[in-house]
Amino acid sequence: MNAQNMLLYEWFAESAKLHPDQPALEIADRVVGYAELEGMAEHLAVRLLAANDGVAPRRVGLLATANAVFAYAGYLAVQRLGAAVVPLNPTFPTARNAAIARAAGLDLVLTGQEWGGTDLATRTLVVDPAEPGEALPADELPELAAGQGDLAYVLFTSGSTGEPKGVPIRHRNISAYLGHSIRHYELGPGCRVLQPFDLTFDLSVLTTFAALGSGATVVVPGRNDLLAAARFVQRRELTHWFSVPSVISLTQRVAPLLPGSMPTLRRSMFAGEALTLQQAEAWHAAAPNGVVENGYGPTELTIICAEYVLPAQVARWPRTHNGTVPIGPGLPSLDCVVLDAGGRQADEGELCVRGPQRFAGYLDPAHNEGRFLTYDGDVATPHDPVTPLTDEQWYRTGDRVRVSADGYVYCERLDHQVKVRGYRVELGEVEAVLREQPGVRDAVVVARPAPGGDAVLAAACTGLTGDTGALLEALREKLPAYMVPASLTVFEEFPLNVNGKVDRRRLAEALS
Repeated sequence: MNAQNMLLYEWFAESAKLHPDQPALEIADRVVGYAELEGMAEHLAVRLLAANDGVAPRRVGLLATANAVFAYAGYLAVQRLGAAVVPLNPTFPTARNAAIARAAGLDLVLTGQEWGGTDLATRTLVVDPAEPGEALPADELPELAAGQGDLAYVLFTSGSTGEPKGVPIRHRNISAYLGHSIRHYELGPGCRVLQPFDLTFDLSVLTTFAALGSGATVVVPGRNDLLAAARFVQRRELTHWFSVPSVISLTQRVAPLLPGSMPTLRRSMFAGEALTLQQAEAWHAAAPNGVVENGYGPTELTIICAEYVLPAQVARWPRTHNGTVPIGPGLPSLDCVVLDAGGRQADEGELCVRGPQRFAGYLDPAHNEGRFLTYDGDVATPHDPVTPLTDEQWYRTGDRVRVSADGYVYCERLDHQVKVRGYRVELGEVEAVLREQPGVRDAVVVARPAPGGDAVLAAACTGLTGDTGALLEALREKLPAYMVPASLTVFEEFPLNVNGKVDRRRLAEALS
């Protein structure tokens, strides 16, 4: 089978055919083989068909946590029917999940009894995750009829308008990346791959399907396992580690990494945040038998679009202007260009990308405005939002990078988007929700650096006369925990710059 033409489910099905008795999934003390997981997926697929009046659904919400076997069987069941998965996190506020369900146009939601009480105002199939997933006759399920241009999944990122923004990824996008990643990370039977991400985070697609698409084992950690990373690696004999860089800083504070303490690791990849050379050096010393690399990519470019593998000898590591590991060059199948504010190629500017991993536009076309460029090799111009997008347009990442001998070095965001625990957060979305609260006249949210390189949100508002603690508690009913500011300061008036706009720099200094 041509990997470039495979559907997401077919990556798994091929492994199940070739390695039916190999372990596919390991969560706590539960080990699920490929044949058993395939049976579970088929069982749930039949249940989904029945719940949708015998017709294969188009889009299915999957309300489950990533540390449950049911979540992976459910994800595969939706894929088996040729439908698109829309992951929903049970720990997110109901209002946010309901907004995503509406925006995605879900046909139904699949969930387990543990999470089934949530009312998302759409048809919901609640199943018992403990129910055995026996194999079913093949004729009970229709042929897998999806095409490369159909949606595989839709993820929702933070949106500056106050509403989550849908990013639809097609089978051709994810297949283009999986084909590369399985080769690049040398995955196959016997490999044991860490999967620490929530299913709403696109890196979970890499760790799940690069493993399941190669016959490897997906190993899901428990709630506190990553606080002592080395002990978890040793206990589970992990060969492949994927996480956000802040995990390194976290484990260094709780259970410091010792040289040579993770000898089984062959590949370690960090993404979602800037990876510092200091973090990488500590990890490299603890995992001396493997390679360490930095990955970069927005959800719109299907997980990872640039990568940099650090040399085996620390003495040969590049020393960058900001102390971070380069994000490397773009993947071979992608076109990348760095453009200055005038739309011309430059040594430092905005990274723009096109190629088979580039998505075809947001779920709401209104969000496409200002995000795509047409570039003739001389100067780039904004893509006319009235004209349909083609493969020729370049996606604007919104990230300023510097060209170096090692590819690109990440510098900063060009807008008000930040990363918190690896998640994209549009400060404008948090501000919009703050302004909706009674008594608040205006609101500004800034990101402050925290120990280990992570970011912490700090909020300021005007007009409020009540309890700031009560207001922050109200935000927890609207926003995921990682988007709720750690502090809220009330001002009579915000400082203004010479143009009469809120001076965010002075405000950030006042909040630090």
